[in-house]
Amino acid sequence: MKALKNYMDKIKPHFEPGGKLSMFQSVFEGFESFLFVPNTTSHSGVHIHDSIDSKRTMTVVIVALLPALLFGMYNVGYQHYLAIGELAQTSFWSIFLFGFLAVLPKIVVSYVVGLGIEFTAAQLRHHEIQEGFLVSGMLIPMIVPVDTPLWMIAVATAFAVIFAKEVFGGTGMNIFNIALVTRAFLFFAYPSKMSGDEVFVRTGDTFGLGAGQLVEGFSGATPLGQAATHTGGGALQLTDILGNTLSLQDMFLGFIPGSIGETSTLAILIGAVILLGTGIASWRVMLSVFAGGIVMSLICNWFANPDIYPAAQLSPLSQICLGGFAFAAVFMATDPVTGARTNTGKYIFGFLVGVVAILIRVFNSGYPEGAMLAILLMNAFAPLIDYFVVEANIRHRLKRAKNLTK
Repeated sequence: MKALKNYMDKIKPHFEPGGKLSMFQSVFEGFESFLFVPNTTSHSGVHIHDSIDSKRTMTVVIVALLPALLFGMYNVGYQHYLAIGELAQTSFWSIFLFGFLAVLPKIVVSYVVGLGIEFTAAQLRHHEIQEGFLVSGMLIPMIVPVDTPLWMIAVATAFAVIFAKEVFGGTGMNIFNIALVTRAFLFFAYPSKMSGDEVFVRTGDTFGLGAGQLVEGFSGATPLGQAATHTGGGALQLTDILGNTLSLQDMFLGFIPGSIGETSTLAILIGAVILLGTGIASWRVMLSVFAGGIVMSLICNWFANPDIYPAAQLSPLSQICLGGFAFAAVFMATDPVTGARTNTGKYIFGFLVGVVAILIRVFNSGYPEGAMLAILLMNAFAPLIDYFVVEANIRHRLKRAKNLTK
C-alpha cells in the first residue's frame, strides 16, 4: 500500500488546478479518498470532531451487509439445485459458487452504472465524490430477484441515481432511499420481472454451471406470493418450491425463495448487531419498525378473514421473517438521510413503517411485499414528523418558562 500511496502522491500534481489532467480532479480525489484516509485536517477554529468519517461509516455498513449477501448467494444455489433435484449430491462450495456467479454480475452492474453517474456528476460540478453509493450499490442487487435482467438493473439504477439523488444535490440531500427507488422503478416499470413464480429461483444454468431439468411439481412462488394468491378461504399453508410445508425455522434461517439478500432473518440480525454495536444505525428506528410490524400483525391476525385477506392469517413472527421486512427494518429504515432525525421522530417514523408495511401486505394482494412502499411513503413524511416533534418541544419549553416566571 505504501508503494501505491507514493505513486498516487507522485501523479497527484497532474490532477490539481493547472495540471494537464486537472479536468479529472474529482475522479482522482474520489479514488484517492476511497483508497486512503485524507491527510487534510483542521488546525484552528471551532469544529465538531468525530472519530469516524463517512467512509468508515459506509465501510461498516458494507461489513454488516456481508452475512446477508453471502447467505443470499448460497441460497440462490440452494434453491436452484433443489429445483432440479440435485441438492443432495451437490457440495456446499458448488452450491455457493453457482449463487456467487449468479449474483456477482448484478453487483458489478449496480456499481458500474451508479458510480459512473456519480463520478460524471461530481466532475461536471467540480465537487468531491461522496461515498454514499458504496452502500446503495450493494443494497440494490440484494433486494431484487435473482433472475432480474442486468439491463433492467442498469436502467433502474441510473433512474434512481439521477432522479432521486443527483437532482437533489447528491449524497446527503436525497429525500428518498436510493436503493428502494431502484426497486420501486423495477416493480412499476417491469412488474413481471419483480413478481410471479419464475423470477425468485434461477431455473437455468449460470455460465454453464448447474444445468438440469426442473423436478415435477416445482413452483417458484415466494411464501408472501402464496399468501397473496391464496383463494377459497381456509387455513393458509406455506410451502417450499417442492410443496413441502415451511416451518418458522425455515423462514428464520432463510432457505426460501425471495430477493437475494432478504431471505435470512438470522443473517440480517447479525448485520443488525454490527450496526448497533458500532453505533452506525439507530436502535430507536430498528426497534420501532419491528414493534409496529408486530402490533399491526397481531391486530390483523385477531380479525383475520381468510376468505378476503388470507395474508392476515400469518403470525407476527412469520410476518417479520418473510419477505423484506427484517432487511428493511435493519438496513433501509435506518438510513440517516431519508428518515426522521429527532429521537422522538425516529420512534414515530419506525413504528409507522412497520404498521404500513403490514397493512400493505394484508390488504393489497397485488403487492404482497409492503416494506418498500412503506419506507418510501414514510420518507416523504419524515420532515413533517420532525417538524411536529420540534414544535411540540418548543411549546413545552415555552410553557415551562412561563410557569417559572409566574
